[in-house]
Amino acid sequence: MEIQITIYSIIFFFLLMAVSVYKGYLYQIKQKSGSINKPELSVVIAAKNEEENIPLLFESLDKINYPVEKFEVILVDDNSTDKTNELIKEYIKSKTNYKLIKADKKKFEGKKGALQLGIENSKYNLIVITDADCRPENNWLKETAGKLDAGFDFAFGVSPIKSGSYFIQKLAAFENFRNTYLTISAVGLNIPYSASARSFAFRKNSFNRVGGYSNTTQTISGDDDLLLREAVKSKMLIGTIVEPDTFVFSDPPNSLKSYLRQKSRHLKTSLYYLPKQKLFLGLWHTVNLSSLFSVVLFPVSFNFIFPFTVKLVYDFYVVTKHQEELGQHFSFWQIIPMQIAFEIFLIINFINSLIGKPEWK
Repeated sequence: MEIQITIYSIIFFFLLMAVSVYKGYLYQIKQKSGSINKPELSVVIAAKNEEENIPLLFESLDKINYPVEKFEVILVDDNSTDKTNELIKEYIKSKTNYKLIKADKKKFEGKKGALQLGIENSKYNLIVITDADCRPENNWLKETAGKLDAGFDFAFGVSPIKSGSYFIQKLAAFENFRNTYLTISAVGLNIPYSASARSFAFRKNSFNRVGGYSNTTQTISGDDDLLLREAVKSKMLIGTIVEPDTFVFSDPPNSLKSYLRQKSRHLKTSLYYLPKQKLFLGLWHTVNLSSLFSVVLFPVSFNFIFPFTVKLVYDFYVVTKHQEELGQHFSFWQIIPMQIAFEIFLIINFINSLIGKPEWK
C-alpha cells in the first residue's frame, strides 16, 4: 500500500508541475511584440578573442532589417590577444553607425565590465545585447525594439544552439531547447529566473535603476541571469521575444571539456538566484528526476514503470510539438535518449559547477 501511495504521489506532483509549466509556456508563446514603431536603439557586443567568429557576426548584422539611422552597434574589445581588434576595425571603417571601444579600464570583472562600458557609451535608451559568436536573424532588432517599445523593462529572445554531428553537440542543442522552454514558461508563470545574453534587451533607465551590474558581482558569470534577478526584485515588467525571424543562433561546443566549462559557468550563477526562483527550479527538477529514476525501483514493484512512462510521454510530446517554434529539430529516435541524457547531465553539471572558478574566456 505504501508503495502505491509513493507511486501515485510521484505521478501527481509531476503532472501538477508539468501542466503548470506547459500552461505558462502556451500563455507566453502567444505574446507577440506587435509594434510597428522603429525606435532608436543601441546594440552592445562584448568580444574577447573572437577572430574566428567576427566575419559571421558581421555577415548577420549586415542583413538586419532595421533602418541604419535608427541603431548603433558598439563593440567592446575586452583586451583580446588575437586579431579580434584588427578585424573589427577593418569591418567597421566604412560604417557610420558602428563604434569600437577598448576595455582598458573596467568597473567590473569579466564580461560584465565590458558590457557596462559599452552601455555607458551608448547614445540611446533601448539597449540590445548579444555575443560575438552569435548570428541573429534579420528581424531581431525590429521585434526586440517592438517589445521594449510596448513598455517592457527587460526582454529576452530565443537563442537556439545548432545541433552538430557529435553527441555532446546534440546534447547541448537539446539542453538549450529544454532550458528555453522552461525560461519562457517561467515568465508566463510570473517567476522569470533566466535569460540568454545572446538575445537580451532592456531600457537603459531600467538598467540604471537596478544599479547596472553593481549588484551582480557575486560571480564572474550572470551578466544576464543576475541582472534579470535585480529586475525581478524591482518588480519590473519582463517579456519574451518568440518570433522565428528574431532567433539568435550560435554554434555548439566542440568538445566535452568546453561543454562542461560552459555549463559550470552558467550553473554557478544559479546559486545566487532569489529564493522563489530556486524553489521553482528545485521543485521542477525534483519531480522530473524522481519520475525518471523511479524506473530503478522496477524490481521492487512493476508499477514504478508508470511515473517513468508518464514523464517520457510528456517530454516526447513537448519536444515534438514545440521544437520547431524554438528553432530546433530532433528526430523521433533522438528525443527519448537525449531527454534521459539531459536529466543525467543536470546532476553532473551541477556537481561540476561547485568545483573550480568560472572564467570569462
